[in-house]
Amino acid sequence: MSMKDVPSRDKISIGAVVQIVQKQDQRTGNLTEGKVKRILTSSQFHPHGIKVGLESGKIGRVQKIVR
Repeated sequence: MSMKDVPSRDKISIGAVVQIVQKQDQRTGNLTEGKVKRILTSSQFHPHGIKVGLESGKIGRVQKIVR
């Protein structure tokens, strides 16, 4: 997956189910799925993905929107 494929902030909404990469998983690319509770990145776009907090409490950068 190239960095250009990460969703921009306007595509991510609270309650959306997304796949994130957590800080400790950046090398492996291991994705964690969950519902968005908070959007933490204020800019419209970030090359590594918009940072969000999930309902589970996990924080990471959105790689894919599931639904």
